[in-house]
Amino acid sequence: MATIDLSKPILDRNEKLAAENRARFDSAGVFVLDLMASPGAGKTSTILATIAALRDRYGIAVIEGDIASKVDAEKVKAHGIPAVQINTGGACHLESDMIQRAVDTLDLDALDLIIVENVGNLVCPTEFFLGEHAKVMILSVPEGHDKPYKYPGIFQISEAVILNKVDTLPVFDFDEDEFTSVVRSLNPTAPIFRIAATKGQGVDEWAGWLARRIEAVRTAAGKPPVGDAGAATGEEGPA
Repeated sequence: MATIDLSKPILDRNEKLAAENRARFDSAGVFVLDLMASPGAGKTSTILATIAALRDRYGIAVIEGDIASKVDAEKVKAHGIPAVQINTGGACHLESDMIQRAVDTLDLDALDLIIVENVGNLVCPTEFFLGEHAKVMILSVPEGHDKPYKYPGIFQISEAVILNKVDTLPVFDFDEDEFTSVVRSLNPTAPIFRIAATKGQGVDEWAGWLARRIEAVRTAAGKPPVGDAGAATGEEGPA
């Protein structure tokens, strides 16, 4: 019996458009971050904390992906940052064509960083590249330390991992040593940033890591450096 893989044409088309997006971002010297997490992990609060840490040095825009509503985009716009809302109408992830259309509404010449807040999901976004320079995932302490066992793929493809809501560690049964060990076994090179986004705790270290990557993309595009990319922190992340 013949089997027809209907996902291959979809993924092939997505990869083609992702490559077009990436070429466009590289040419403009704009770093694009695909931020992934479960619902409630603190994606929007992490984005707002990142904006607060970097907005004085870089032009920033946000692309918000949700199944419905524009609540998160409105929160970002309230801070004076351009934001584009994508409602997927039920799809559990963003795709390259959605990003392409969203970017068409932005002034790339005025930007250094685009943060894409993907749809809250730990599975689907791992399969779809958008043209981004890095995928980073957020896990919050209340979700439990066992998530790397259950969703290894998202930890394997992430260039960095953010452990959010670390201020709640005393009230949750979260084994941080085990979490770190399993993440390291899945992805030995990804730094783990411990933050409490709503309180600003640990954000400078994360922002410093991100700034260095923004500067690398700017340099490759022939743009001059902006300030001191390592000013926020002298460390790459926990060993």
